[in-house]
Amino acid sequence: MIMIKCVLLDDEFPMLSYLQALCRDLEEIEVIKSYNNPLKFLDDLDKLTFNTCVLDINMPGINGLELAKKLEGKAIIFSTAYKEYAAEAFDLDAVDYLRKPYQLERLEKAFGKAQAWLSTRNQLNPVYVELNTNLGKSRINTSDITYIVVAENDRRDKKIWFKDGQSLLAKNISFDDMLERFPEGQFCKINRKTVVALQAVNYYTTQWVSCEIDSGKNPIQFKLSEQYREHFMWLLLN
Repeated sequence: MIMIKCVLLDDEFPMLSYLQALCRDLEEIEVIKSYNNPLKFLDDLDKLTFNTCVLDINMPGINGLELAKKLEGKAIIFSTAYKEYAAEAFDLDAVDYLRKPYQLERLEKAFGKAQAWLSTRNQLNPVYVELNTNLGKSRINTSDITYIVVAENDRRDKKIWFKDGQSLLAKNISFDDMLERFPEGQFCKINRKTVVALQAVNYYTTQWVSCEIDSGKNPIQFKLSEQYREHFMWLLLN
């Protein structure tokens, strides 16, 4: 399941505070930042890493409908006290439309729709990342990756293995930095030296994980360390 990393916008500060409080009661919802000024949000937009936006429609300076057009690729949940905006909101491919005052169960349902939308989008739209490799700057389709291991000669480098059995050496990059660039919820670190693509996992126990490199070759097994076990199981089963 994709974790929601959201930005909240509502020009009414009491309503924004209430929305923040509701979000704290929901699991797997991380509020990156909250704004009661949409123009300030626009100034900060390039500095923010988020996938979902709860967006009030009636705001001074720029309304939510106009602002949403600048948030391509983000799951948009509109909110307003006025039902007449609903049709226009859905014309902008909003994942949901909330009426104020906010209600916890209704907000949770909206975030569920956002997770479904983001999952579908990740499957339909391959995510490419650019990494420094032994071949130079390489543009890599993350959906082609099977697993990644620490390089034998230099632990700062990471060896990326692909579905077709080919490999590439990513230079001087940490697993944390790599996972930050990869699609959320699709890769998992299972021990200090290994990251696997969840789509490549074909067998697992509490002790090891088996990944298929190529349909014509035997699967490869990796140790599943205790400190990463709970997170791996959660990602795989959600």
